[in-house]
Amino acid sequence: MPKQTFYNLPEEKRKVVTSAAVDEFAEYGFEAASINRIVANGGISKGSFYQYFDDKMDVFKYLLDVIANEKTEFFKGKHPPSPGQSVFGYFRWMMKTGMEFNSTNPKLVKAIGRVLLTEGMYYGKMFADIKKKTTDALVEMIKSAKQNGEIDANVDEQMAATVMDTWSNVISSSILNEGMQKKDIVKWVRLPKTQKYIDDMLSIMEHGLRNVKPSSLDDE
Repeated sequence: MPKQTFYNLPEEKRKVVTSAAVDEFAEYGFEAASINRIVANGGISKGSFYQYFDDKMDVFKYLLDVIANEKTEFFKGKHPPSPGQSVFGYFRWMMKTGMEFNSTNPKLVKAIGRVLLTEGMYYGKMFADIKKKTTDALVEMIKSAKQNGEIDANVDEQMAATVMDTWSNVISSSILNEGMQKKDIVKWVRLPKTQKYIDDMLSIMEHGLRNVKPSSLDDE
């Protein structure tokens, strides 16, 4: 976590340093990220960097806290349209609301996704707690769905949670990568065509490949 000296900086200066770190991880990932570029783009000296952070990992973990806090704020006051909907309906709502959040923070989400998913750190020991928290929540959803008869009682809960987690990451990455090529990613995510594409991908997860014909994401 950042040292107190970082929090003592004026808010605007903290934002500049944070933005430089986001840009660095989004562009280069973690292994190739350079502290030299972060300090140059953040307008600070290398000595100052080490007064604020221990190392690159310390910076990245700070970005994880930033995105967690922003996501918590974003989800406040947002509720599923139907309290009694199925587990797949609820999961669909979670995914689409998450997409809305991603579209308002694309560079930060890309930076986190590149390090955790593309470089595979999400599946390693260092961030095992994050993966476990996600998996545990999905397992509880699946248990409830099995009790309600929505999911086959013979389905392995951990395996199903892994499938849902992996599928959601694939969908999120696909939408984000495509959306960042658009002039207005927020508007693009809300387009009926994009929403249908998300629905189609989630439908494949729910029903499997048989007789499912997902739509394409061709430009309007």
